[in-house]
Amino acid sequence: MAVIDLHCHLDLYDDPIAIAQEAAKRQVYVLSVTTTPSAFAGTARLAPPGSRIRTALGLHPELAVARERELPQFERHLPHTAYVGEVGLDGSKPHRSTLDRQAGIFMDILMLSARAGGRVLSIHSRDARKLLLDLLEVEPMAGTPILHWFSGTESEIQRAADMGCWFSVGPAMLATARGRAVAAAMPQDRILPETDGPFGMNRGRALFPWDAALVNPTLSSLWCEEERAVERQLISNLRTLTEVANKYVPQGLVTD
Repeated sequence: MAVIDLHCHLDLYDDPIAIAQEAAKRQVYVLSVTTTPSAFAGTARLAPPGSRIRTALGLHPELAVARERELPQFERHLPHTAYVGEVGLDGSKPHRSTLDRQAGIFMDILMLSARAGGRVLSIHSRDARKLLLDLLEVEPMAGTPILHWFSGTESEIQRAADMGCWFSVGPAMLATARGRAVAAAMPQDRILPETDGPFGMNRGRALFPWDAALVNPTLSSLWCEEERAVERQLISNLRTLTEVANKYVPQGLVTD
């Protein structure tokens, strides 16, 4: 069974080298997101040669205002990856006062991605869903958005789907009734698993990339499909997304 983790912070585990090596040994497909441009090069080096790990270039909204000066680094690294993330907006109480500045930085990232020919973008949208979708609509050439741990209403999910967005869902999200209801409203051919490890938790412990498969039984129940059918759909979705990524940057990741 192939395991897919489309949003994981490999560099933020206590022993990132060991986790990356274990993920490679288990042949997990991992999108290793970063929170700052300055973390990109070191995180990319965690992926063993020949592994199924790809590294995304990020500027997390919780850090975006403090690290805005790293945008030139973002622009320099952008040609070397097909993936951008974690980026987006955070309108939760601790970060609400900076939301306008976050939006400006996010638009810079979208414009840079568009100028580079488009990217696959793993996007954070906590408590800022409408604004985030508005900004994505302004810059449709930025690429293919994947809304990570999206908690939108049914109408927001439909709007996002109509705009071409994808969605990544994890065990922590699907552990709640609200998360399951949201996932049930998402188009099945645009869902991929994630863990958000080490921040995503399961029974009090951090999720690891290979734990992304824990979503399969829940999706099986939501879709009224056997788990094998769920697995086939998720692999088909990954193939489709990989084809998209390879159009942006051949082989999905170029290292130098």
